[in-house]
Amino acid sequence: QVQLVESGGGLVQAGGSLRLSCAASGRTFSSYFMGWFRQAPGKEREFVAAISASGGITYYADSVKGRFTISRDNAKNTVYLQMNSLKPEDTAVYYCCSPSAYGLPLRYRQPEAYRYWGQGTQVTVSA
Repeated sequence: QVQLVESGGGLVQAGGSLRLSCAASGRTFSSYFMGWFRQAPGKEREFVAAISASGGITYYADSVKGRFTISRDNAKNTVYLQMNSLKPEDTAVYYCCSPSAYGLPLRYRQPEAYRYWGQGTQVTVSA
């Protein structure tokens, strides 16, 4: 059974930084694409970032490009999201996710492309 467990969320002032972690178990982590999404109250879940199985290719939403960095440590079965220069509009519950199949999901910016999800971790950025 695939499990994804996020951690690292919290309250931070605007301009600050946080690093989220997502620990995976239940299958060969290094074989699968990983993603991060977020969902603010009253809004749809939106794509944040994604990373290839090897970690060599990354993708970002325009709203976070240059501020957030996704990475992974396949030896630790963990994916990270380093968030710098945080803004109040980054406030949301952040979820890590992974597709059921190998390779880049066709619609990797859509939540429907991912089968497995963590429980989420709250990030709150105060002005």
